[in-house]
Amino acid sequence: MPTVLVTGGSGFVASHLILQLLSANYTVRTTLRSLAGPKKSSLLDMLRSVGAHQEQLNNLSFYQADLTTDDGWQEAIAGCDFVHHVASPFPGHEPKSEDEIIIPAREGTLRVLREAQQQGVKRVIFTSSFGAVGYGYKADEKDAFDEQDWSREEGLSAYLKSKLYAERSAWGFVKEPGNTLELSVVNPVGIFGPVLSKDGVGSSINLVKSLLDGSVPACPRMFFNMVDVRDVASLHVLCMTQASAAGQRFLASSTPEPVSMLQLAQHIAKLRPDLAGKLPTKEMPNWTVRVMSCFSSKMKAILPQVGVVRRIKGQKATDMLGWKSRDTDEMVGDMVEALVRLDLVK
Repeated sequence: MPTVLVTGGSGFVASHLILQLLSANYTVRTTLRSLAGPKKSSLLDMLRSVGAHQEQLNNLSFYQADLTTDDGWQEAIAGCDFVHHVASPFPGHEPKSEDEIIIPAREGTLRVLREAQQQGVKRVIFTSSFGAVGYGYKADEKDAFDEQDWSREEGLSAYLKSKLYAERSAWGFVKEPGNTLELSVVNPVGIFGPVLSKDGVGSSINLVKSLLDGSVPACPRMFFNMVDVRDVASLHVLCMTQASAAGQRFLASSTPEPVSMLQLAQHIAKLRPDLAGKLPTKEMPNWTVRVMSCFSSKMKAILPQVGVVRRIKGQKATDMLGWKSRDTDEMVGDMVEALVRLDLVK
């Protein structure tokens, strides 16, 4: 079986991808920023807890490599047939300087691509984001977004800029004369589904936690599309194994229409009435968000997204690769169950 590298192995998407690759008997490598800390043992324990047996784990090896330095990448990539570049800096808050996140994302991506080209890797599958596709537009300026669209820079957060610049740089690299490396890009919307450990908690999971713990008394009028993390991982595998995926972008979305924050809360209440007590039951008027944004950095950050509905034409992955995605009941139900099991919500 081919040898496959997954960067940033402790992350939400990467951990699910590693599990799927091991289950399919691939030889898997993964990178962590440090092998001295607890993340290596935590990842192994997490994989065991969801059914990975020792024979599969024997096919998993760890390498220390950081997006901000060349150290370790040659060793991690040498001998690999495919690389899934999933790792990307994600700040807990808006950084003082956007370069704190943009430079590591862009330069780290190019670092991985250069080494993959040097080592004769066949294809890199890059985890981008819908943030590189459908942001920076006025409300109702476009009916729907597809893989031909790119976000506009004006008004983007540092994180969204980092995804946009990193993906643009990746496409620019593979188009340089003499480069033979193939590139396939996955652009997920909001990623939900079961978290495997307390370490792999991203923004979508934190949103659901905040709904369940009562810290959101009323929902801002925010809308988002959703996709299950397991389906994002399976799309990465399809992009690796299907010849037609080379040179292509693929939106990953399971919801045909955007879901509001209140609709998500109502969906959780329907699936888990035992947890409905703290869930919000009403929406927050837009004017309230505007007023609160003067005093709250969190409200200021979400203000540009309030009331904006982004629809997606996301059939390309299904039509070209045969990708299938889970329904909302399974995605949300399994996510909440995992949060309860890990004591992330009470």
